[in-house]
Amino acid sequence: MAKAKSGNPNKPSKKAAAAARKARIEAMQRAEQARERRNRIITVTVSTAIVAGLIGFGAYAINRANDKEEQNTAAAKKPVRGEKTWDAEKLGRDHVEKAVDYPMTPPVGGDHNQAWMTCEAKVYKKAIPNENAVHSLEHGAVWVTYNKKAPAADVKKLSDKVSKTSYSLMSPVEQQQSPIMLSAWGHQLTVDSAADPRVAEFFSKYVQGPQTPEPGAACAGGIESA
Repeated sequence: MAKAKSGNPNKPSKKAAAAARKARIEAMQRAEQARERRNRIITVTVSTAIVAGLIGFGAYAINRANDKEEQNTAAAKKPVRGEKTWDAEKLGRDHVEKAVDYPMTPPVGGDHNQAWMTCEAKVYKKAIPNENAVHSLEHGAVWVTYNKKAPAADVKKLSDKVSKTSYSLMSPVEQQQSPIMLSAWGHQLTVDSAADPRVAEFFSKYVQGPQTPEPGAACAGGIESA
């Protein structure tokens, strides 16, 4: 009589176990591939959003910069409130040795002496020749003038400002109608006080400003006395 085979009839065969193991591995691989696809999609989506955001911010920043530049250009073209202006094309620029009869006091341009007044933050205590001061204006200087009606405190404040500002000069002009006046080539402003905010505006706009016939020309090295 034959002997019965021993073992667990429910135990899977080696072939079935290998197939199950293979199936698990393939399932794990598919799951890993799915995760990688999701991660790639998320990465691409986030990167796209970041790039879009940067592009949008860049466009916004450029637009803001352009707007600011346009505003600055408009402000540069806008005159200082209350200033008087003269047509620069009608202001002579010849060098002359004689005295010039200027149509305004102090003058804001016209023919002038070949030597300029030193205007490198220079404060003159005495009157200076118009013909030399006008040459300084041609180089882009702002000329602050005052007469005996100007309060001493205002004269001191303006002196302090000029002494700290390249391309500016200051001197008394007793013949002028107003106590305090500021002049640049083709432009002139009258103020009642050195504290008037238009003083700073005039300096900011016209020290080596767009009105300058000879931008970059020296303010140092001129004459320093009448």
